[in-house]
Amino acid sequence: MIKSRLCDLVGIKYPIIQAGMGPFGTNKLCAASSNAGVLGLISSSGIASGGTRKEIFDYFCRTGGADPENDHETILRTIFQTTLDLTRQSQGIFGVNVMVSAEMKEVAEVVIKAMLKARAEDPEMKKRFKVLVTSAGDPLPWTDVIKKTDLVWMHVMPSVKAALRCKKAGVDVIVASGHEGGFHTAWEPVHSMILLPAVVDAVSDEKTLVVGAGGFCDGKTLAAALTLGADGAQMGTRFLATEESDFHPMWKEGVVAAGDRGTLVARGFVGPARWLKTPRSEEHARNTLLKSPGVFLGVPDDYTTMDMSLIEFEHESINAVYEGNKEKALLAAGESAQRVNDMPKVNDMVQGIVKEAEDILRSVQTKFLA
Repeated sequence: MIKSRLCDLVGIKYPIIQAGMGPFGTNKLCAASSNAGVLGLISSSGIASGGTRKEIFDYFCRTGGADPENDHETILRTIFQTTLDLTRQSQGIFGVNVMVSAEMKEVAEVVIKAMLKARAEDPEMKKRFKVLVTSAGDPLPWTDVIKKTDLVWMHVMPSVKAALRCKKAGVDVIVASGHEGGFHTAWEPVHSMILLPAVVDAVSDEKTLVVGAGGFCDGKTLAAALTLGADGAQMGTRFLATEESDFHPMWKEGVVAAGDRGTLVARGFVGPARWLKTPRSEEHARNTLLKSPGVFLGVPDDYTTMDMSLIEFEHESINAVYEGNKEKALLAAGESAQRVNDMPKVNDMVQGIVKEAEDILRSVQTKFLA
C-alpha cells in the first residue's frame, strides 16, 4: 500500500488531500473524503458570501447543517460538528481551508478563532479536526497564532520564494500549487513539473513536508508527485466532479464535459483565476485584458487600482450558477478537467487512484531499471 510521511503526520490512509474549494463549500465532500481515507477539507470561503451571494451563502450553511440566520461563528461551529458526526464511524481526519489574503483577513480571523474554540472544548474534535490549511496570502503574520497550537499547518503557495517564506513561518506542509490548478492561480505562471521538484529541493527536510497541487487528478499524477519527491498530492477538480460534491450539478457537469484545452485564465476575486472555457469566460478574459492586464503580465493589482466591474461580473456569474443560468455562469476548474470524464462516488474514485498509482510505481523498476 502507498504510504508517505504525509500519512504518518496527519493520520490518513492515503497521501491525498481533497482541496478546499469555494464558493459552494465542501461540507458533504469533506466528510466523504475523510471517510475514504484521505484528508478532507472544509472550504470556509462560503462564509464570506452572504453580502453578495445570499443564495450560495444559504446553501453553504445548510449543507453543513447550519442555520443561515445564525452568526458566523455559530454557523462554522455547526459545520465542524456536523463533519465530526459524519466521520465518527471511520474516525477520519479532516481540516479547514482558510484564505488569508488581505481581502479575506477578517473572515480568516473568525474561522480560525472558531476552529480553535471548537477543538479546545471537545477532545474528539481536537483529535480528528487537526489540520489548518491557509492559502491565497502570506503565512508569516499567522505564525504567532498557529504555532501555539498542536495543529498541522499547511499553506498553499506558488513559488520557491513563497516556499521559503512558509519555512520561515514554521509551516509543517508546504503545498506547491502549479499554474494548472483551478480557480485561484498565481500571478506568474509556473507549472507543477517545474515548481514541485524545485520546492522539494528548496525546503523538504525532516521537519517540512511538500505536497504537489495543480494538475493532479489520478493514479498517474499521484505517482508522478511522489516520484518528484513530494509527500502527496492535493486534488481539487477531480474531487469536485464526484457524486458527494457540494457543487451545483451544472458546475460538475461542466468539468466532465470540458475536453481538450478546456480552460482559460481571467481575473478572479483575489487575483488570476482559471475558468472552464465558455463564451462567458472568454468575454471575461477579454475584459480582463483591458481592465486588469497584470493577470497576463505577472503584475499584481488590487481593488484600489483595478476596475471593479470585473469583480461585479464574477459575482453575477457565480450567482448565475446557483440560478441555473448556463449562459451567464462562470465555472472554475483546473486544467485537469480535460482528463475528468466521469462523476464517481468519492470512495470508489480514491480506491481507483491509489490502485493505479501502486501499479505504476511497482512497474517502474521492472520496465526501466536493468
